[in-house]
Amino acid sequence: MAASSDEWADLAKRTLKGEMARAGVRHGELAKRLTEMGLPETEASVQVKINRGAFPAWFLLAAMKALGTTTLRLD
Repeated sequence: MAASSDEWADLAKRTLKGEMARAGVRHGELAKRLTEMGLPETEASVQVKINRGAFPAWFLLAAMKALGTTTLRLD
């Protein structure tokens, strides 16, 4: 059975939270790093996006870059 969009959103959320935990980075620090990359974010906006799980692909990729993630595994 194919995964629903809600299941994909949950996977994106869990993946990003896991990378944040591995990097030891909290929402405020991620917001700071994204802002320094030219993508203005606040701690609250980052927290809402991640908790919602339905953030755009650009946010996931930018966040991964800000966290120093070089590989994204989907298995």
